[in-house]
Amino acid sequence: MSLFRRLFSSKSKSDQKSKERHSDDRSKYMPEINLPVDESFMINFKRNGGKFLYCDTDEEILDSFDKILLENDWYEKDVCCFDIGLEHKFSGFNLTYIKNNSASFFLATCEYLIADSGSILISSNQLREKKLTELPDSFIILAGTSQIVSNIGEGLKGIKEKNKNSIPSNITTIKNFEPQKEKDFLSYGSTSKNLYLLLLEDL
Repeated sequence: MSLFRRLFSSKSKSDQKSKERHSDDRSKYMPEINLPVDESFMINFKRNGGKFLYCDTDEEILDSFDKILLENDWYEKDVCCFDIGLEHKFSGFNLTYIKNNSASFFLATCEYLIADSGSILISSNQLREKKLTELPDSFIILAGTSQIVSNIGEGLKGIKEKNKNSIPSNITTIKNFEPQKEKDFLSYGSTSKNLYLLLLEDL
């Protein structure tokens, strides 16, 4: 059984609160607990402000996509998308597909999901030559659990292995998923996106 099925099964809130209390009691000098990569990704992704919807089937993906559109009033709106496959997959939602940042949101896949930082690794395969700042503020990313890797080094190695003839350019990560109220030195140069992750169980 996958981690996500276990998490969404019947665990009581008191059990979860107890687990959180124990984790808070741990000294910062104690050794790190080595979590499975899927659990590590989920914790770090949510800590960064990301929102994910776990799906078992393609039908659940479409249903979750529908809920996101309803929540944000994105029906009959423009969507920025460079992936013909995604345009066909979500063709039944009365959206207009365009290629610029005047759209309501950006729809894409990704290269990998990075567990240790809870970030999304993307490249020119998804962005073309656009900078993150040239894209809408809201993203919907479709990915599979098989794309979760431990760290960015594994992700870069995977990109290189998958694209031996032509390594994509514009490789970057997104890891800030909440609007920053004010810029500080540590956030300089980072781009925040309101990001939904449609995560398909494909293992």
